[in-house]
Amino acid sequence: MALVRRAAVVGKPIAHSLSPVIHNAGYAAAGLTGWSYTRFECAESELPGLVAGLGPEWAGLSVTMPGKEAALAVAEAASPVAAAVGAANTLVRRADGTWYADNTDVTGMVDVLTAVGVGPQAAVTVLGAGGTARAAVAAAARLRARAVTVVARRAEAVEELRPVAAAVGVPLTGAQWDAAAGHCTADVVVSTVPKGVADPLAATVAWQASTVLFDALYDPWPTPLASAAGAAGCRIVSGLDLLLAQAVGQFEQFTGVPAPRTAMAAALAAARSA
Repeated sequence: MALVRRAAVVGKPIAHSLSPVIHNAGYAAAGLTGWSYTRFECAESELPGLVAGLGPEWAGLSVTMPGKEAALAVAEAASPVAAAVGAANTLVRRADGTWYADNTDVTGMVDVLTAVGVGPQAAVTVLGAGGTARAAVAAAARLRARAVTVVARRAEAVEELRPVAAAVGVPLTGAQWDAAAGHCTADVVVSTVPKGVADPLAATVAWQASTVLFDALYDPWPTPLASAAGAAGCRIVSGLDLLLAQAVGQFEQFTGVPAPRTAMAAALAAARSA
């Protein structure tokens, strides 16, 4: 009998998540017949109780909003990047039964931006200052960006990111949201704001064809921002690209085997086109 092992994505809301499609396709392609991956609706305050109640068959959890800070808090140990960012999207059950927190959003962002040609010394603009923006700042540091500008609707939110920037060693400048269009001429623009917030910028940014736009959304897609940037010749990275990249990192930590990325990508593409 195959060893039963389980994993899941947790967050609220969660019904829309495509993570089960990606991970289960990976298990099938890798021959992990005893593995299954599901989803749990779980608010931030409910995460500690959920984690405490998981049996030994549980290998890991993928954590999405709003539980990423709580995920870091429930873990007995954390990767340096998760600690620096102050948030975790990955909880891995270790052999001794304790939980280890990591942030594969950061490595996922580095992977997808590197794949479209982003190199060192880029100027990076981050739209928004929430949890995904924290990962973007850390990713910019790993890409050896020369500077990061965070454009936010609240000045206080920018200040909350300064310790992250200091921890990862990247210079950070804050800017007000009404100046966002002028900062979208950077080498890399990462939009982390909720659906609809950046839509008005589509008609006001003077896009440079050399700019890479990474829009962390994927539903609906393309966003008005991505459509406008694409029409100007910009290279575009979507939230689906990140969803796959961060899932690959989680898969390998949960299972201990190389992720069958091609099969996982095909399953994601099929689910989006269905």
